[in-house]
Amino acid sequence: MSSQMPPAHPFDDDKLKEECGVFGVIGVSDASNFIALGLHALQHRGQEAGGIVTHDPETGFNQMRRFGLVRDNFTSADTMAKIPGGIGIGHVRYSTAGSKGQTAIRDVQPFFGEFSMGGAAIAHNGNITNALSLRRELIERGSIFQSTSDSECIIHLMARSMGRNIPDRMEEALRKVEGAFSVVAMTRTKLIGCRDPLGVRPLVLGKVGDGWVLASETCALDIIGADFVREIEPGEMVVINGSGVQSHFPFRPAASRFCIFEHVYFSRPDSQLGGRSVYETRENIGRELAKENPVDADLVCPVPDSGTPAAIGYSLESGIPYAMGIIRNNYMGRTFIEPTEQIRNMGVRLKLNVNRALIKGKRVILVDDSVVRGTTSRKIKEMILDAGAAEVHFRIASPPTAWPCFYGVDTPQREKLLAATMSEEEMRDHLGVDSLRFISLDGLYRAVGEANGRDSSCPAYCDACFSGEYPVAPSDMIEDGFQMKTAAE
Repeated sequence: MSSQMPPAHPFDDDKLKEECGVFGVIGVSDASNFIALGLHALQHRGQEAGGIVTHDPETGFNQMRRFGLVRDNFTSADTMAKIPGGIGIGHVRYSTAGSKGQTAIRDVQPFFGEFSMGGAAIAHNGNITNALSLRRELIERGSIFQSTSDSECIIHLMARSMGRNIPDRMEEALRKVEGAFSVVAMTRTKLIGCRDPLGVRPLVLGKVGDGWVLASETCALDIIGADFVREIEPGEMVVINGSGVQSHFPFRPAASRFCIFEHVYFSRPDSQLGGRSVYETRENIGRELAKENPVDADLVCPVPDSGTPAAIGYSLESGIPYAMGIIRNNYMGRTFIEPTEQIRNMGVRLKLNVNRALIKGKRVILVDDSVVRGTTSRKIKEMILDAGAAEVHFRIASPPTAWPCFYGVDTPQREKLLAATMSEEEMRDHLGVDSLRFISLDGLYRAVGEANGRDSSCPAYCDACFSGEYPVAPSDMIEDGFQMKTAAE
């Protein structure tokens, strides 16, 4: 198998990518099958590769890592029989720290290590912002790294800990890392879950029969028929064994800063975040967008699929009819056929097609979740105009994305973000549309339940990609020359 994944399709390449999804289960007879189902539900959080580690009393720890989709790797009976056991964890990923585009199988999580008190595996969603300095320090002290992933630092820190057991060692290791982490880990008899003190990335607890589940989102509980119990709190560590769930808070208390873009795009619309339906929140975003940025038009059309709930909200608030003006081909894979330059140049048309009979002669509002580089937005605009639209108006269900994320989201370098180098009017001209408007940051906060908008003195969410205000300084990036936001900005 090649150690290099094929390039992403151009449509996907212009979207922000959540880096990872994690899943763990204990107290079931066939953990690997539950994990495969859970990872399938979390596939939107990472489509590059996946891995599963289980433990069985007879065979010990069992591991399997594969490139590609869960459905292509973890479905056959023969495959699943190789990873038996009643406890296990799994991970789906995009590249985070490490060599993007050159991922080796050694970078695929979960990571496994043998310690003096037994083996342990760990899977991590997020990004460690001081990983480079930690890595240098660990290598100088004799650690030998097997991957380019920042997550491997946690295993090495655990190995150097003098903690009495694996949970104690993991706790000590996590106190030394900065950034964002939602972690699931396992020993022979324990399932462990932990979120960083700011709670940037999500993690939920569920109950399935006599067993317990940890997952990045509630949709992964639904697929296995598990009951949602609660969210793991920011800064909380839970240790689950045959006696149940033990919880404690090993980190210094901090004000929660959950990633607001989970509400906008990353999480599946059928999940729940903070007791709120993601779908309903996105519909609220569309309503707020319509209040702030009305325009005379004939149709409100989503850019599928991420723009759909916001487009419905915009239509309901504005009274302008909702219509599926763009149809997505859900069977278009990442690689498909690209034998010629002509096929490659079809770009977005391989995934999206305009409903010409509906669009012709109409003033169209296109609702999308974000504008990153702007390349896809320009192509979609051209498709709409080619279909005979009279006007094209973009309405964006998030504020301008002007700053990169260092907490587990694949964002381009700042200079490649359209909003970092252009004003809203300049972006409109660049995209060649009749109008372009974004929801305000206050409007987004209102849509997610903050009635008074954003409290600039103590924001309720991490919104660094919009505001440039990073709740945890990205140490490694600053060392590498990244310029933090200045007072003038």
